[in-house]
Amino acid sequence: MSRKTENTGFVCKNCGADVPPIKSGTIRNHCTQCLHSLHVDMEIGDRQSNCHGLMMPRTIEPNSKKGQQIMHKCMDCGFERKNIVADDDNLDEILRIMREAALK
Repeated sequence: MSRKTENTGFVCKNCGADVPPIKSGTIRNHCTQCLHSLHVDMEIGDRQSNCHGLMMPRTIEPNSKKGQQIMHKCMDCGFERKNIVADDDNLDEILRIMREAALK
């Protein structure tokens, strides 16, 4: 599958937001509004997971090479994966997640 066919818009299964394709040349993998994702990959980009569970954003972590990353955890099977924060992600939601993680 090519990046062009993978990088499509979608309706978020968590909040119902209409999420556009990302413009940076990568693949959109989470909602820009609530930052939730779906467990669709076994390896990044392969779309081979049978789980398809909702992945909740748990923390925002810095990465010296990739910038800020969202740590997602699948609410069905517990699988975890990091995704890069996109330029058009909801800053208020990013800050809320960071505050909540700091309180734990």
